[in-house]
Amino acid sequence: MNNRIRKLNAGRDYIADNYQAPLNLPDIASYSCMSPYHFLRVFKDTYGETPNEFLMRLRIEKAKGMLITENYSVSEVCEKVGYISLGSFSSLFLKQVGMAPTLYRRKLWAMSTELYRFPAQAIPACFAYRFLGKLTK
Repeated sequence: MNNRIRKLNAGRDYIADNYQAPLNLPDIASYSCMSPYHFLRVFKDTYGETPNEFLMRLRIEKAKGMLITENYSVSEVCEKVGYISLGSFSSLFLKQVGMAPTLYRRKLWAMSTELYRFPAQAIPACFAYRFLGKLTK
């Protein structure tokens, strides 16, 4: 693996390890030992998305998992994945997933029976992710 990829991976790993915290480009780039603008350009060229797009995608994926398997409110999920504004989180979730967080949860939870408190107890997560992926297409 060349040195540039190692540096980029350090920045990407930093994002993944700290997705729930406020992040900014200069701090992320410092983990890659690059200037912010060089890091941004090389990250986009290498991974096909900007560091911010990667962060948003990661946060939404984490939120999807929490909405399926946890009993947190949408507001709690919003906070746990690093968003301050419920409105911004819900708008981004709708844009990325194709449905609001509450509807996303409701569609899967409706599949569970009265015997189960959470869908995760009745439906394996791998099936749930596949099923919901088909709903959003």
